[in-house]
Amino acid sequence: MAIEPLPVCLQCGTMARRPGVAVCGRCGLRFGERPRDDAVLPACPVCYREVDADGLLPSPLVPARRVTLPGHVDEHGRAPVGDDDWLESLREGDRVRIDRWKAPFDLVRRYLVTGVVDAGRSRAAHHDAIVTAMTQLARWGRDVEVLGDQPEWAEARAAVGDLIERYHRGRP
Repeated sequence: MAIEPLPVCLQCGTMARRPGVAVCGRCGLRFGERPRDDAVLPACPVCYREVDADGLLPSPLVPARRVTLPGHVDEHGRAPVGDDDWLESLREGDRVRIDRWKAPFDLVRRYLVTGVVDAGRSRAAHHDAIVTAMTQLARWGRDVEVLGDQPEWAEARAAVGDLIERYHRGRP
């Protein structure tokens, strides 16, 4: 006998606590109903993509298929966005060591995955050499001459560029 998967709220991405529950305990929407137009929709904690207005995301494995947020997150186990195990090996607490610099781990991972320097909701990025390097790489690319460039910025750009290549190469 097959076990039925628990229903998922399309507005907040929460799974039902047990079979037979009809209404989400977190947001009050009936399971399976389209999210309200004014709802703040959740994002995938792996790839940072926000769910679409229908409460679903494209499958990381089969892009033509649409899945719930928990299903999308589960599929990232078979379709990773980069080598997170290697990145974790560079972690020192809530920071990551990149050559001789350290930067906030979450900020660097979000940049590696999305290419956008974004500290996330309600957080400001601390602008140090690594954040400056990420911003410059996002804007101009890796091999550019920057007017008024600082040697530390150029070295940080090179270190972040190497980090990007290694992260996206995947597991050895």
